Amino acid sequence: MVDNKLCQLLNIKYPIIQGGMAWVATAELAAAVSNAGGLGVIGAGHMPPEALRSEIHKAKSMTDKPYGVNIMLMSPFVREVMQVVVEEKVPVITTGAGNPGEYIPALQAIGTKVIPVVASVALAKRLERIGVDALIAEGMESGGHIGEVTTMALVPQVADAVKIPVIAAGGIGDARGVVAAVALGATGVQIGTRFVASTECTAHVNYKEAVLRAKERSTIVSGSSTGHPVRVIANKLTREFEQMERSGATMEELDQLGAGKLRAAVRDGDIVHGSVMIGQVAGMVTSIQPVAQIIEEIMNDIPKVMMQVKQSLN
Repeated sequence: MVDNKLCQLLNIKYPIIQGGMAWVATAELAAAVSNAGGLGVIGAGHMPPEALRSEIHKAKSMTDKPYGVNIMLMSPFVREVMQVVVEEKVPVITTGAGNPGEYIPALQAIGTKVIPVVASVALAKRLERIGVDALIAEGMESGGHIGEVTTMALVPQVADAVKIPVIAAGGIGDARGVVAAVALGATGVQIGTRFVASTECTAHVNYKEAVLRAKERSTIVSGSSTGHPVRVIANKLTREFEQMERSGATMEELDQLGAGKLRAAVRDGDIVHGSVMIGQVAGMVTSIQPVAQIIEEIMNDIPKVMMQVKQSLN
């Protein structure tokens, strides 16, 4: 897509970015997405710096295409992780849970593109002013940490408010979602949940099967009282969390309950007591496929979807 601004910015074939899901978005998944023409992203989560360096080296050994790293700005290792990104000359970073402003000069000095996730128009405008390269407007349909506005409402308002490329995220898993995102003003899309159900994803088989079994109402938003709402599949953990919230548990008690639960689900396969961070689009996912096949199907279906839209509107 030579005329697509996001493809030009990131030097990729298709305007598809893989979500930087902690514990899920390993080097294997990121390399597969990059090799298939999108932008694969390693999810740094709360990784110590040397663990991230190891994942970066692994990704570099598996692809010669552009790739990215997602950095949670609330990580206790954020400064050290940013230093690793600079030293390894990572082509793209996406960021969440904060403002990456202080790191932008060092990153852009080595040519790294900086693309924060935003859940509001106000933050989008502020980040454009400090010089980020693009924005990911993420609706509350997404899995994991979310904002309060839907993709349908957020993306066009962000796209109208800024001049830099906007990437739509949340509830996108097929060609219909891509076409809809572009109609809303986005230049590309970020896809997470659909890539969990891929051959190259190293998440536990139980985690993948939880995605396949999920329906449109299988997820809930947990942790709203903490100020950090998270979309997850409802299970025993979420019920215990809700009960503690209702009984007035302290933030420390709630944090203690949630500690290590994402790893337990993704790595150990504990989808009963673990945190299964999946988006509402899981209800559309019915099979585990190679990443290249997922992306190929999405891109091949776009002309057909566009034709259907044209016929419906004529």
